[in-house]
Amino acid sequence: MRLAEVFQQVVGSDQAVEFSAYDGSHAGPEGAGTRIEVRTPMALSYLASAPGELGLARAYVTGNLEIIGDVHGALAHLSELSLSEVPWSQRLNLLALLGKVRVNNRIEVPAQERRLHGVRHSKARDREAIAHHYDVGNKFYEWVLGPSMAYTCAVYPSADATLEEAQFAKHDLVAKKLGLKEGMRLLDVGCGWGGMVMHAAKHYGVRAVGVTLSRNQAEWAQKAIVEAGLSELAEVRFLDYRDVREEGFDAISSIGLTEHIGKAKLPAYFRSLYGKLKPGGRMLNHCITRPNNLQRARTGGFIDRYVFPDGELVGPGHIVSLMTDTGFEVRHEENIREHYALTLAAWGRNLDDHWEEAVEEVGEARARVWRLYLAASRLGFDRNNIQLHQVLGVKLDRTDAKMPLRPDWA
Repeated sequence: MRLAEVFQQVVGSDQAVEFSAYDGSHAGPEGAGTRIEVRTPMALSYLASAPGELGLARAYVTGNLEIIGDVHGALAHLSELSLSEVPWSQRLNLLALLGKVRVNNRIEVPAQERRLHGVRHSKARDREAIAHHYDVGNKFYEWVLGPSMAYTCAVYPSADATLEEAQFAKHDLVAKKLGLKEGMRLLDVGCGWGGMVMHAAKHYGVRAVGVTLSRNQAEWAQKAIVEAGLSELAEVRFLDYRDVREEGFDAISSIGLTEHIGKAKLPAYFRSLYGKLKPGGRMLNHCITRPNNLQRARTGGFIDRYVFPDGELVGPGHIVSLMTDTGFEVRHEENIREHYALTLAAWGRNLDDHWEEAVEEVGEARARVWRLYLAASRLGFDRNNIQLHQVLGVKLDRTDAKMPLRPDWA
């Protein structure tokens, strides 16, 4: 059996995917919407040296393996790749081929892989991790994220809503859950390019401070605040949330930061935010989670080395328990994972629409990292391998939660 046929059998011959390989072999329906090309022996060498997602990522990022057509759809098939479905005689032949290729080809780890140094989740290492992911260049993010520059899960008011409408709805939902009103003080930790800060200032008259470990984000956000005429109300600082000195905030939003904190550091993280709230103040934690509390927190090799170094995901129950144990009274919780699948699909379309510009700006390898990352993450939300939870907590004023009898943000 030739190489393309082996790949087809591993994935499943009933799948609508065409395969081709450098040995001239073909398998699957010709002209299928998705074609996987094993272009060089090095692709097999990567797969042999690091079976699973890391090997696949290395082969794709370097261009030794190509996916033509719908990357999300192709990953849905590739994620089922398993030698267990191949008869033992063919499995041995494939393993022998992979072993031979691995011996004959020296593995070079792609330059885009990042291994951090120092104490995990120390301030210095966290700055390095954030810089790796976010300091790619604001122009690249403008193409991918669109005008809102919101790099967190949007909330779609309807299935046909635009990405910009959904990002506005997300910021407004957070504002309403926090009960923002004119004259209040908001702290937004991990504020990105300042979307929540500017929304709170512009639409609610709130004095909002955002902090981020990305210098690029802080500089972009401060410029946007000035251009929007919001300087008297809004501010974004290049600062670790642990170094915020002010206290007595009426509300705190944490939108997409918890994933970077680290499981071991989460108790201190929630204690820090609790201490910065005034009695009766609310805190909204919005983050990606595992679907349960049983899985390991650390992410897989591809995400950890190429996308979010040191990222860790915990279960929603763990988040709720930690907030409760810190002193928050949890008043509302919801899972909006389907909204993140829609958001990622929109970002993927934006990247494809600006593909040539993106490659020119950040290089083909990094652009390919992003194409793979967006498609793989979308698949994770589709399949409930990961979720997105918003948890609303209150720092009680003695026994008064200062909450409406029923949620007023619907």
